[in-house]
Amino acid sequence: MFVKIVKGRSPTMQVMMIAAINDTGYNVMLLLHILTALVAFAPGFVNPMLGRQTTALDGPNRQAVIGYLSMNGRRIYGPALILTGLFGFGLQGMSDSVWEFSQSWLWLAALIWVAMIGLQHALLFPGEKALAAGDETAAQRVDTISMVINGLLIVVLYLMVFKPGF
Repeated sequence: MFVKIVKGRSPTMQVMMIAAINDTGYNVMLLLHILTALVAFAPGFVNPMLGRQTTALDGPNRQAVIGYLSMNGRRIYGPALILTGLFGFGLQGMSDSVWEFSQSWLWLAALIWVAMIGLQHALLFPGEKALAAGDETAAQRVDTISMVINGLLIVVLYLMVFKPGF
């Protein structure tokens, strides 16, 4: 349970309990936020390994595996990243003004989330599609974009855990 100190009109301080943060609805939203984040970012750590492991396969089989990874990105991981942020906005809205969008950690995390979605849809997914079609030059681009998105994830995690400026 969070406690927020609110200045009253008198010189004394009033204490207001913020119960919504521990309510069932808030906790369900938090669970969904974390779950979708796990789903969204799992391929960023697993797919590069799988991509390297597929080099032992012959061309058509390798392209088929890469094609499945690419398809999963567009059907599962991309939507999960979008839902992660939407659930985060839901948490902020349910926080009874404990978490304000004007707090630097929150708007920075939202900005980075938008950047990750942009990188994913503009560069990563097309690169994976090209790699699945046999364009081996796309492998380095896919790895680089994956590393950038993973780095941005680390920054967002830092912001969410330490809440600098709060």
